[in-house]
Amino acid sequence: MRFAWCKLRLVVHLLYGMWIVAMRFPRASAAERSEMNRVWSIEMLRLSGMTLVVHNDEARLDSGVLVVGNHVSWIDIYVINAWRPTPFVSKAEIRKWPVVGWLAHQLGTVFVQREKRSDAKRIMHELADRLMKGEMMCVFPEGTTTDGQALLPFHANLFQAAVSASCPVQPICLMYEDAHGRQSTAPAYIGDMSLNDSLEALLRARPLTAHLYVCDALAPGADRRLLASEAQASVDAALQRMRGAPAVVETTAELPLTSSSSSSPA
Repeated sequence: MRFAWCKLRLVVHLLYGMWIVAMRFPRASAAERSEMNRVWSIEMLRLSGMTLVVHNDEARLDSGVLVVGNHVSWIDIYVINAWRPTPFVSKAEIRKWPVVGWLAHQLGTVFVQREKRSDAKRIMHELADRLMKGEMMCVFPEGTTTDGQALLPFHANLFQAAVSASCPVQPICLMYEDAHGRQSTAPAYIGDMSLNDSLEALLRARPLTAHLYVCDALAPGADRRLLASEAQASVDAALQRMRGAPAVVETTAELPLTSSSSSSPA
C-alpha cells in the first residue's frame, strides 16, 4: 500500500505537469517556463524520496552550451531539470511513453532513432542550429544507461554539433547516494527492467541523495573525437572525486525542495 500511494502521488504530479504545460506555458515567458520546470522537477525528486546536491555550480554556463553527462536512469532528466532546465536528446521510444513522452515533447526534447544513421545526422544539424541560437541542449553520449559505477565510452557523433556551432561543452556527472553515504545503484534503469520495476527499486531505497557535479567547460576545438574523450575524462574524474568524498561540500549548493502546490512545473 505504501508503494501504491507513492506511485499515485507521482502520477498525480505528472498529470499536474501536463496541466501546467497546457494551461500556463502559453502565457508564460521563457524565464517563467524554465522556473516552472525547475520547481516541478524538484518536487518530482521529493516525491521520489530524493534530495539534490549540486557541486561546483559556479562553473556552469547558461547559454549556447552542449551539456553532456553519464546516464543512470530516467530520473536523471528530472535531476538535471531541477538544477537547470535543459532540453534533451532522447531515444525515439520515449516519445510513445504515456504522459512522460508528451511532456518531453512539449519541453523541446529532440527524439532520435538511433538505428538510423541518417537520423543521427539530422539531429546533429538541429542541435548545431539550436546551439548557435544560444540555446542549451543536453545529451547522454554513452548512448544507454548504466548502474552508475563506471562509464561506457562516449560516442563522438553528437559532439560534432558543438564543433559546428563553435560552442563550449559542459560535462556533468551524476551519482546517487544512499542514507549511509554509499553510492547507490537503486535508481539504475538497466537491462530488462521495466519502468515499474525501476520505480519500485528507487522508492524502496529512499531516502537518496542525487549528486550533480558541474565540470569546467571545454572549448569546442575542431575534433569531435578528442572533445568526446576530454568530456569522458572530466566526468570520470568527477565520479571518482564524489565517490571518494561525497560528503565534502565546500563548493556545493543544495537546492531547496519546494511544494508543487506553491509553484508550477513542466
